[in-house]
Amino acid sequence: MKHAVFALILLCILSSPALAHHSFAMYDQTKTLTLTGKLTRFVLGANHAQLLFELLGPDGKPQLDANGKPVVWGVETGSAKQLAGAGITVETFPYGTIFTVSLWQLRDGRNFGAMTLTGGRLIGCGTTFPEGGCNEKTGKVYLNGGDTQVNDARRLGR
Repeated sequence: MKHAVFALILLCILSSPALAHHSFAMYDQTKTLTLTGKLTRFVLGANHAQLLFELLGPDGKPQLDANGKPVVWGVETGSAKQLAGAGITVETFPYGTIFTVSLWQLRDGRNFGAMTLTGGRLIGCGTTFPEGGCNEKTGKVYLNGGDTQVNDARRLGR
């Protein structure tokens, strides 16, 4: 009986991280969007961080909705630890930072997605929109092709 109780407790402890982590099935992984925005909020988390941003057009101007308000998007990234390892912190990505990111949008069409690094990147361009847009030539590539949770999740079969 003692062994069964111990095994049950051990199973609960070891499986809790897997239960807390979600699947990527809610994202449309057949279509990658590359968006440029101005950071409005940086939410740090143990499993994932989120970058919330106002969508910018190719001219650097905010994209507006039908009511004349800025279109807001969000992207889920790797953990705060993964981002810090790539040089992305609240100090290097302050409010107002212009950046370009590749993501998989939610299947239901809401303005939120998960960062995809299967060929995608996270590029920071400071707080002034660069001539020619925010890209590899005008900004700093912080994440490039395969360093975050997307590949970790695929490797783990999520």
